[in-house]
Amino acid sequence: MLVNNRYYRTIWLNDDEKSLSIIDQRWLPHNFVIEKIITFNDLVVAIKDMHLRGAGLIGAAAGYGMYLAVLESAEHKKFDNYLNHLSTTLFNTRPTAVNLSYAIERQLNAIKKCSTIQEKINVAKQTAIDIADEDAENCKKIGQNGLKIIEKISENKKGKTINILTHCNAGWLAFVDYGTALAPVYAAFEKGIDVHVWVDETRPRNQGASLTVWELEMMNIPYTLIPDNTGGHLMQHGFVDMVIVGCDRATASGDVANKIGTYLKAVAAKDNNIPFYVALPSSSFDFKINDGIKEIPIEQRSSDEVKYINGLTDNLKYEKILITHPNAKTCNFGFDVTPARLITSLITEKGILKANKEDIYKLKLTI
Repeated sequence: MLVNNRYYRTIWLNDDEKSLSIIDQRWLPHNFVIEKIITFNDLVVAIKDMHLRGAGLIGAAAGYGMYLAVLESAEHKKFDNYLNHLSTTLFNTRPTAVNLSYAIERQLNAIKKCSTIQEKINVAKQTAIDIADEDAENCKKIGQNGLKIIEKISENKKGKTINILTHCNAGWLAFVDYGTALAPVYAAFEKGIDVHVWVDETRPRNQGASLTVWELEMMNIPYTLIPDNTGGHLMQHGFVDMVIVGCDRATASGDVANKIGTYLKAVAAKDNNIPFYVALPSSSFDFKINDGIKEIPIEQRSSDEVKYINGLTDNLKYEKILITHPNAKTCNFGFDVTPARLITSLITEKGILKANKEDIYKLKLTI
């Protein structure tokens, strides 16, 4: 996507082919910072501490991380043992997003087929590039498939403004490019459809306020930032035409895990007869599990994310501010699970499908 009229992906391999560059999302929307990732541990920290985040981007980062792991393992006598150790370290950075394990397993399977260290290096590099390229291409297709839904709503409203509510950030910053939930919005805007986005702030890390708003500003798409608890009120009064969110892991039965607070939006949408869509690439499906509430591991994060907030002060200094009593006890689940029964449709790169076992099984056969 474009940032100040220059094209960027969220992650890329540098010309030296030994290091990476990422957009460091911690500084957005106030500063656009490119971070250079030199070592495997640099990338582990970047994923764990959310210098980068988002299902697809975590997967792409894991693909590149395995390439860095192969380069590092090549310096050790017990290559396989050391690589397995690093892959386990990488796997443990973020437990909820299945794209992480997908990328690691894909890399390990590709590397096992090679006989020499140099072959392993070459294959790991190409596999990482392929994972990133496929992520961008799949998101572009998701945008085109979701566009059909927005076009239909536009026809029914006779060209009047379509109000779309989204939660968290599932735009291009959460993937290599284009995004999932925002990809259809971008496609509709480019086609001249009148769209407006209600952006949930997404406490406690405020990805909607800091990232989604920044993206929409870059693209000149009309939006309004709202507190997380406003969505239900807007739905009751007819100010929302559709809800579209991203996904960090989907089950074989259609349950989806997304940023904490998504489930509440799905309940409100169901109560007000508003369609609720989940946009995701096929790599976000975990076909090994069926019950999302019981089986999807939910990450618990630091209490500091709840107790403190980062931002610009009046003197334009970027500071961390305590907003609670210093001894406040917190609970900070990073995700929740939306049951399939609350989901209108799943928007994938393969097409639009129902959130049920039958449609998802057909999708699995095409992968």
